[in-house]
Amino acid sequence: MLQQTQVSTVIPFYERFMARFPDVHALAAVPIDEVLHLWTGLGYYARARNLHRAANIVVAEHNGHFPGTLEAMQTLPGVGRSTAGAILALSQQQRHPILDGNVKRVLARHFAVEGFPGEKKVEQRLWALAEDCTPAERVHHYTQAIMDLGAMICVRSRPLCIACPIAASCVARTEGRQALLPSPRPKKVRPQRVAYALILSDMEGAIYLVRRPPTGIWGGLWSFPEFETLEAAREEIELLSLAEAQGIAELPAYHHAFTHFDLTIHALHVANVAPQHRVADTEHVWYDSRQPAKIGLAKPVVDLMRVVAPATAV
Repeated sequence: MLQQTQVSTVIPFYERFMARFPDVHALAAVPIDEVLHLWTGLGYYARARNLHRAANIVVAEHNGHFPGTLEAMQTLPGVGRSTAGAILALSQQQRHPILDGNVKRVLARHFAVEGFPGEKKVEQRLWALAEDCTPAERVHHYTQAIMDLGAMICVRSRPLCIACPIAASCVARTEGRQALLPSPRPKKVRPQRVAYALILSDMEGAIYLVRRPPTGIWGGLWSFPEFETLEAAREEIELLSLAEAQGIAELPAYHHAFTHFDLTIHALHVANVAPQHRVADTEHVWYDSRQPAKIGLAKPVVDLMRVVAPATAV
């Protein structure tokens, strides 16, 4: 959950998640929809899908125990070299270097490593430094300490150098370059994408949703039907003979920022859809705010549902 997400944001999600899934067997036993439901609002939903898949593998292939080697750990979905090393170092005190975002920042400043850490050559240099710095003993203490050092002291802006236990040997501090290291990501023009959605609500306020493909944007989540153009959405209204429904309105454009691009959603809302159009199956559902289903919803879907039905519960 902490990948790409701040601790303060994660805490309530983590507490709810652990209360519902106290161990790997509990997580593996439920359908993915229930996992995505508890992840709704946290973003980066591939993490939830990978976590669920990994739990099933651990239960089915490893008798409920996590693999004990770095190589085997990395075969689990969503577990890379750094995550695998951290798990083994913290849980089994095996010596493995780690290189999450916080550790990259500490090493880049301490050794004055130039270049964006996401570039292959720079990352290779940081991995070599991580290997050199990882001790043979008390590796679990070191692993937790260097992550905490980056999270609480060697922070992105205004690092607390006065409280840093290794400040005396930090090259960036000596040269006054803390604000310059690590080097920022090279600026690129952010791609702009547009989506067109059809929001159907019935006379009781339930909203029609479809399951998205298992991969890609919001993979496996539930969303509104999408179209390439607004005209195509209007044609769908005519095709479904929804013209008799009261209140066909074009909603204000909704803007959402992903990590690598910006998305603008243009939506048509059709209210008071008649009962004969309430078709539902494993890939389509009418989301009833009075008895909300345990399904995963992306934040834009939640926000837009609350525009058309302010009392919607998630």
